[in-house]
Amino acid sequence: MELALQQRQTLNLVMTTNLRQAIELLQYSTYDLYQFIQQQEMENPLIELVDKEDKSAYKGETTRIKRSENSSQDPFDFIASKEGYMRENLIQQARWLDIKEYESSIIDYLILNLDDNGYLPLSEREIALDLSIEVDKVSKGIELLQQLEPIGVGARSLKECLLLQLKYYYPEEQITASIIMDHLDMLANKKWHIIAKELGIPLSEVKAAYDFIRSLDPKPCTIISNVNTDYLNPDIIVDDADGKFVIHLNDGYLPEIRFNSQYSDLLHSNGDILKYTQDKYRGYQWLLSSIEQRRSTILKITHAVINMQRDFFVSGYSYLKPLTLKEIADEIEMHESTVSRATMNKVIQTPKGSFDFRALFTSKLNTEDGNSMSQTKVKILLEDFVEKENKYKPYSDQKISEFFKTKKGITISRRTVAKYREELKIPSSSKRKEIEV
Repeated sequence: MELALQQRQTLNLVMTTNLRQAIELLQYSTYDLYQFIQQQEMENPLIELVDKEDKSAYKGETTRIKRSENSSQDPFDFIASKEGYMRENLIQQARWLDIKEYESSIIDYLILNLDDNGYLPLSEREIALDLSIEVDKVSKGIELLQQLEPIGVGARSLKECLLLQLKYYYPEEQITASIIMDHLDMLANKKWHIIAKELGIPLSEVKAAYDFIRSLDPKPCTIISNVNTDYLNPDIIVDDADGKFVIHLNDGYLPEIRFNSQYSDLLHSNGDILKYTQDKYRGYQWLLSSIEQRRSTILKITHAVINMQRDFFVSGYSYLKPLTLKEIADEIEMHESTVSRATMNKVIQTPKGSFDFRALFTSKLNTEDGNSMSQTKVKILLEDFVEKENKYKPYSDQKISEFFKTKKGITISRRTVAKYREELKIPSSSKRKEIEV
């Protein structure tokens, strides 16, 4: 064995801080980018931000969404609404009850602990321990709470919620009450023959009770949660201008980035000050170029997606074609990872609605004629097929799979049908089945 010194030349890709930040910048939403720019201003004295007079680059409609209580408040959120004041409404109703002061305190506690559907998630024992009172007083408080409207508030289970509504509105429905009390699970699984046999009633009465129970509200207090309306500013907006699609980046509220001229003299200084100033100046230039690069990349990708998914932008979801990130990357001669990052965390507003940008990319299923079909299209066909099937003889997943293969020429396994059905929240064939009476 001989020891020797050898010289070798290699190339290595070094992930610099600026490169890493540029990659992260690409996957930011517009709002994330806004926050990042604000942070850069605090860290770099050479960066000066100037708010634009026009806060919005686009004056079109925006999508409304729900937001949590932690979101920033909007003045319109303080307008009185039934949703926002449901708990207060329950408390006000309780004030009209002829009860003692400690009972009123118990009801207030119960109301403030209701979940978003108006159910009481705590046991009587837990409440008694928390309030340091007897369980009997808690039971009385729950009984008083359940007298308030909407009827069903304060229920501890679906069964109790339905029984409260039935007792208040339809006390004469004894058979329905019995089915809710003892056979609710079997009714949900449509085991009507067993229920009819155990109760000794005709199948028609079980069917009538089933239809009646469906008219009750399992979540009578869904609007109890204090959730306000928010407005979502999409990152990308596509307009249809007489058949020609025009793309806007909705970044008009981003501030203008300028060089802080107060520090210009430092660029001609010496020593450590010069080194520090030059470093910050490079950071200023990097920020400008990175934002512009992000902008051009997103626009380029969006143009390519529009060209490939034109039928979707004209006619809607049922015309969505199979499309992968790699196909777009090859079309615009970019790396697939770049397309992936640029479409991440982005909302695109189109003439057919607002979507996550990634929703426009969908894998394909092969058809017997050699063509392909998007998963979204297959799901739409599945939903339509189930809607039109004979409700007395619904098709199993295997039958649906065979139908797609023989009638539509689409090869899809039973397991895939079950997966799509669950994603569409379509029950199994046994739970879709209607019993003919």
